[in-house]
Amino acid sequence: MDDHRLAESAADALAKATDVERHDVAVVLGSGLAAAAEVLGDATTVIDIASLPGFLAPTAIGHPGQVRSSTVAGLRVLCFIGRTHLYEGHGPGPVAHAVRTAAAAGCRAVVLTNACGSLRPDLLPGSGVVIGDHLNLSGTTPLVGPRFIDLGDVWSRRLRTLAVEVDPALAQGVYAMVPGPQYQTTAEARMFRALGADVIGMSTVLEAIAACELGLETLGLSVVTSTEGTEAVTDPERVVEIAESAAHRFGAVIKGVLERGFPPRLQVRIE
Repeated sequence: MDDHRLAESAADALAKATDVERHDVAVVLGSGLAAAAEVLGDATTVIDIASLPGFLAPTAIGHPGQVRSSTVAGLRVLCFIGRTHLYEGHGPGPVAHAVRTAAAAGCRAVVLTNACGSLRPDLLPGSGVVIGDHLNLSGTTPLVGPRFIDLGDVWSRRLRTLAVEVDPALAQGVYAMVPGPQYQTTAEARMFRALGADVIGMSTVLEAIAACELGLETLGLSVVTSTEGTEAVTDPERVVEIAESAAHRFGAVIKGVLERGFPPRLQVRIE
């Protein structure tokens, strides 16, 4: 089964499990950001992500591995709490599977979040960043075959503007994706900075490429959890702790964007 048909199968399973034929917006919550889902209202359904076709149980810390269905401002929202990373060794298909499933489930937009390292001295741990552009340094893509898509506006200007309106303290920057799982050397951090990156991480970009291919409006939000290019040692557990401290703030940003940016549509329940 190819990646898109697998996503359709997962979307069918979601519709049956949630009793909702079509969802409107998807949210992918990265390391330590699970509590952001609490701001998005009480879940009507919570599903073990690995129980759905094509999904794998996340292995990284700070990724509980759940899917929640809830209602925000009249919108049906799918919240993926945890993701599959490229460094887990399964290839780009499973990495992009949540986004493809969201599109197959009817979503017209996706919010991608992550914890990241800062390459700018003004972006300290705890800072929030709206992704304005990206560098794909992963060495791969979720696209297969002659699927030529323009990534010039992969990160929605409209949604970026709304996010900053909700939280004016958010910075904007370029996110660089590396395959990981190792963190950067000091020399690598200098190189990535010279290439134009403001923050760096191990996720999000392949999902955004898949979202662009499928026509989803995409918003990216990063929480800075470490400073790159210094002698400080990056502690994975501390990364999650810092992200956890920003989770409710990110949830409020996402909720505000949904309330301002998307008119609700009539929902159909499955009988």
